[in-house]
Formats: sequence, C-alpha cells, structure tokens
Amino acid sequence: MAFLTPLALLGGLLAVPIILLYMLRLRRREVVVSSTFLWQQVVRDSEANTPWQKLRRNLLLILQLLILALLVLALMRPFIVVPAVSAGQIELLLDASASMNATDTPDGITRFEAARAQALSMVDTLGAGDTMTVIRVSNVPEVLVPRTGDANLLRQAINAMQPGQAAADWVAAFTLAVADAAGAQDFNLVVVSDGGLGAAEGLPGVPGTVRYLPVGQSGDNLAITALSARALPGQPPQLFAQITNYGAQDAAVIFDLRVDGALHSAERLTVPAGSSLPVISTDLPADFQTVQAGLTLPAGAVVPDYLALDDRAWTVNSTGGERRVLLMSAGNLFLEQALRSLSGIEAFQGDPTRPLPAEAYDLYIFDGWLPADGVLPQGDLLFINPPQDTSLFKVGAESSETGAISVLSNDARTAFVDFGSVNILKFRPVTADWATPLVSAAGGALLLAGETDGRQAAILTFDLHDSDLSLQITWPILMANLMDWFTPRSAVNVPDGLHVGDSLSVRPPAGATQVRVTLPDGGVRDLPVERGTVVFADTNAPGLYLVDLLAGEQVLQAAAVAVNLFSPLESAIAPREQITLSGATIQPAAPDAVGQQEFWPLAALLALVVLLVEWWAYQRRMQAPTVFQPIFRRPKVIAR
Repeated sequence: MAFLTPLALLGGLLAVPIILLYMLRLRRREVVVSSTFLWQQVVRDSEANTPWQKLRRNLLLILQLLILALLVLALMRPFIVVPAVSAGQIELLLDASASMNATDTPDGITRFEAARAQALSMVDTLGAGDTMTVIRVSNVPEVLVPRTGDANLLRQAINAMQPGQAAADWVAAFTLAVADAAGAQDFNLVVVSDGGLGAAEGLPGVPGTVRYLPVGQSGDNLAITALSARALPGQPPQLFAQITNYGAQDAAVIFDLRVDGALHSAERLTVPAGSSLPVISTDLPADFQTVQAGLTLPAGAVVPDYLALDDRAWTVNSTGGERRVLLMSAGNLFLEQALRSLSGIEAFQGDPTRPLPAEAYDLYIFDGWLPADGVLPQGDLLFINPPQDTSLFKVGAESSETGAISVLSNDARTAFVDFGSVNILKFRPVTADWATPLVSAAGGALLLAGETDGRQAAILTFDLHDSDLSLQITWPILMANLMDWFTPRSAVNVPDGLHVGDSLSVRPPAGATQVRVTLPDGGVRDLPVERGTVVFADTNAPGLYLVDLLAGEQVLQAAAVAVNLFSPLESAIAPREQITLSGATIQPAAPDAVGQQEFWPLAALLALVVLLVEWWAYQRRMQAPTVFQPIFRRPKVIAR
C-alpha cells in the first residue's frame, strides 16, 4: 500500500493537544454529602494540588485518538496498484442507444445499467495523473463531463446518465471524442457498448488506442419493423405490418391492433427464427385516424423478448383534402394537362380579364399574367414567364443566351430533371435575392425557387410555348417535384411517420401564431411562428405526437404524427463479440493497464462511525451518576 499525500501524516501531531487536555486537573464543584465513606476514591483524587493529574485509561480519549488516526489516514489517500482497462487520457464513449434498454443481463438490469457500472469501475481505478472525458452516445452525442481527473464529478455525471430511445450516431460520437483529445499525443478511446456501431465502422484513420468493453448476452428479440396504412382511390384502407424475429428460435407472439384507441383485433402468430413475417389487414374503418400495433408474449412462451421498446408502433391515416390550385392563364394546354395528371390537386381555371377570386387557394399559378393592382395573394406562388416586376422580384431584358444549361442536381425540386435535350428560344432573366437558381443558362436563371414572407414561390422565366420543355418527359417530373415542394395538403405532411430523433417540419398556414406539440407522455411544447417553416426536434420517444396550429387559442389545423424506432441496427440486439473500426478488428479489452484503487472513502466512513460511538459514550457519562455507575466529572466532596 502507498499514499498519494503522505505529508498528511503530520496531522497526527494533533494527538498531543488531545492528550494534554485529558491530563489537565479538572475543576471541582462543591457538593455537601453526609459521609465520605462511599467517596474515598474522590477524596484521594482531591488530595492532589498540582494542576496536572496522572493520565488514566479513558474510553473517550481512545475513541478520539482513533477518530484522528482514521481522518489522517483518509487525508493521506492510501491506495493499492490494481489492473485497469485504460490509463492516461481517456475518452469514454458510453452507449445510450435504444438497444441498451435490453434486459438480458444476469441480474435482470438493463444493458445500460451494466455499462454504467463498468464506467464507474473505470473511474475507481483512475491514477493520480489520469483524466477522463465522458461522452453519452445517442442520436445526438454530448459531452457530459469535459476532460477532468475529479472522480466525484465523473461519478455524478455517470450516475445521472439515462439511456435514450433512438439509434446512436457513432460517427458524430467518434468525431466529438477525437476533437476533445486534439493536441494529445497519446489517448485512449474506450467504447462501452453492445457493439452496433453502424456506419462508424467505415471511419478511416481513427487516432488513439480504441478499447472495447462489451455488454449484453442474448439476441432474442421480437420487433415491429414496419407499419403503414394506405388506401387506393375507391377502395377501403389497408394496413401493412412486419414482425421480425431477431433470435435463433421460432417465437410465438400475439399481434394486436388498436384503432383510435379501441382494440380492433388480436391474433397469435409464429415468427420464424431470423426472419420477418408480413401481416396485412383489410378491415380498417374508412375514417380511422390512428392505429397502434403491439406485440405480447403468450402465456408459457419459451422464447424471451428482451427489448420492449420496439414492441409498439403507430401509424396515422394519411388521406386528406386536396390542395386547391388556381390557374390564371390565357390558355395553356400543357399546364392544364400536367395539373390533371397529378394526384391530390383540385385545379380551378381563373379568368385573366377579371381580378382574382375572393376565396383563398393553396397555390396560385400565374402564366404570363399578374394582378393589375400588383397585390399578390397570400399563398404559394408559381410564376411562368412573368411580364413585369413585382414586390418579390425584378424582370430583366429579354435574352436569347439559352445555351450551356445546368441543373442543380442535389435539390429535391430538380430530382430526375434533365434539361440536356430541352431547347429554349428566349427568356427574361429574373432577379430575386430570396430565390435559389435551380436551372441556369448562359444568360441567367431559367428556374428559381425559395421562401419569402412565409410562403413558397417558384419562377419559370420563359414561356412554355417558346420551348419544347412541355414535350419532354422532364416536364411532368418537374411539375410533380414542384407540387410536392409547395405547401402540402396539411401543414404537417409525414404520411410514413418519423424515426425517433428525426426533426418534424411544420409549415403553418397564414394567420397561425403558434405551433403546439403534445408529446406521447402528455408533455406540451409551444413553438412561436416567426417566419416560414417551424422545426420541432424533440422527438426522442416513440409514440403519437399531436400537432395543433393555433391563431391565438383558435385551432386552425390539427394533425397526428407517428414516431417509431424502426431501426434494424437497434432491434438486432445480439451483442458483438468484437467491433470493426478503421479496418481493424478490436477484441474486448483486458485490464492490462495500471490503475490505483483508493481507500480514503472507507477510512472516512470508519471515522464517522467511531465519532457516533464516541458521542454515544459521552452521552452515557453525562447521565446522573449512581453508586454503581462511574462518573466522568466527579464533584468536590465536603463532609459535614
């Protein structure tokens, strides 16, 4: 055994004044008694006239010296050298993903609790010069404790950590750890996980020494890996679900459906080992709103299901009202045919010789036409060959430089759009600082799009009759892309739902002042509507999220959004015996480093226990003395 602070031994000198206090002669108080027969010992003590007395055996003195010895021992920080997983500068990456909620550990605790215990044991073996950074690895990795050697701070952070319910972003986690260790010549990355690193396995050249501490024992798990409801025109809705057995044995399970909160059906199924079982239901009511699917093990099931997080899934009815589109054109057969061919579109033909109708529309298409008063309606806008300037853009002089056409290929609005064979006679360049050029020619932009004043707008800067675009397959593709981008039928348009941790985008309608999101646990989040799209990122648990778009306290629109795990990487809970990183295979780490096991907390605890015993002994002595009970402070006796 050795000591980290041996100079604390000097604290033992405090024993000297403690002993001297017990050698000082006590001052007596006078008490009149009838006889001194029973007080002979007191009389003998009173014969001493010196200010000092002989030191006698005293329980309180012994206890106080023992307390001092234990406190000095704690201050000296005794330790022994023990094997440790890692030493030096340690970047601890603690897996907090969904799979860490599995309960396949020997003690029945979750994998995360077992991982947390391993992390705490690493803190207990930190050496005097060792430091540690604790990183919680979930869908958004975060540094809980920056580089420090303070064991108490590290323990508090690890004990307070909880597992998440989303897939982990290991690429971001390793990037964060390497950035934290920047400048260090030698550091250790310690991964405490069940081994599902996903895309991080292909990371090139991760610096430092990587050590792997595996958790978990079994891969037995049943999960709902898909759930969706669809309805073809004129047909009742159908529901498709998929149940996957990630274990090595065929498993029996009860699959139930709840429609709008009420039990709709339940059936017993057998899912083959290592495969998926599709389930199709065709008897859903046409006007349903939400469906919840669930898995339950039947009585007497022999195959366990260790992860409950993926035993529930939700979907919503994605059918809704059609988008109302107003076309203001002197006559354009190509536009009319494109609008008729698109689903979810209710198109209306306006009269360009008259003002705009008073009723509101979701999308306005102005083909070579603009309102005479220059006032643009509140709604999304598609301008085709605009004749003049507006409050949103400026129109330049006519140009015939239509060669060298380029398309912004990484934009969803131009996906699968090919202008390579499109011929354009002329166009008029448009300038708008809020818009992004999607298709450009030598003389300027041919197609621009963007958001301004809380609405979406696109500008096609040439007349369709001055090109052969409408005769190309690119034309219906471009129109479909633009219609998908413009304000959807609902401000919340995620028919297939979201994965846990995904962001929810809401495009509030005109007049909305607030977006209210009710979480699956009943919590409420209010988001102000400032401009354009509102993004809600707190989807950290599976379930149904209810979205209300408010104008004051009036609900303008309401929608439900399904958030599910649906992550094969997390549902396949079989722990990895080894991991692959930067092309290298990493085996489970052995405790081959040198650590220190300190004992000062035990010494401090023993000091506290002895202090309690000393207090109890003192209180006993302070009680009223009897003939048969020795006393701590004897009175000075005067016989009569």
